[in-house]
Amino acid sequence: SSWSNPRIEWKFQKGSSLVLFYYGGELTEPYKNRVQFSPTTIHFSTVTRADTGKYICEVVGDGSQIAKSEVNLIVQVPPSKPVAHVPTSATIGSKAVLRCTETDGSPPPTFRWYKDSMLMPPNPKASLTFRNSSYTLDPATGELIFEPLSGFDTGDYYCEAMNNVGSPQKSDVIHMEASEVNVGGIVAAVVVLLMVLALVAFGIWFAYSRGFFSKRKDTAGKKVIYSQPSHRSDGEFKQTSSFLV
Repeated sequence: SSWSNPRIEWKFQKGSSLVLFYYGGELTEPYKNRVQFSPTTIHFSTVTRADTGKYICEVVGDGSQIAKSEVNLIVQVPPSKPVAHVPTSATIGSKAVLRCTETDGSPPPTFRWYKDSMLMPPNPKASLTFRNSSYTLDPATGELIFEPLSGFDTGDYYCEAMNNVGSPQKSDVIHMEASEVNVGGIVAAVVVLLMVLALVAFGIWFAYSRGFFSKRKDTAGKKVIYSQPSHRSDGEFKQTSSFLV
């Protein structure tokens, strides 16, 4: 208040980007219709998740004095319904990855997983219900990784997103079936393939044996022998010429 004719500027910083908010005595275009300015305050009539970030106020006096203040704003948004990415079938003994995603919540939500409507603990070995399962669970990313997958892991799965703003949101339920490797099916497929190859080989041999692949005789090189007709009388008929192919 002791400075004469101070110049006030507001800047908005999000990550590495820096945007002018109030400059030259005016609000910049993105904020004109929803922000009110006074020498000591800025007032948002509405906020969105995009407004989360750092607001920097700089005051410059005539004597090149500079004062600065920063305010961090977090616009809180309840999570929307998350999406659970669950394989419908997986092989026992392999690695199975389940993912839970949600993009609207602010601050970013954390995640929990449920199997058959039972909350899955972060450490399965500490639970009597899940001690036969081997998995890791990351609440920040929403990843649930089974390694290795066991027959016990067959069940109905859904995830839940929460960020302490509003109520937690649940995904749809998806059934995952943990099954053994189908050895019989693999053997049958190999047998069928060998039979097909044998039939193809027999067909080629049969075609060769019947001469279907032999070259046709070329008649273009055959010689034509032609003899000129001999003189004969008008009343006499006899063979006067002949052709030999």
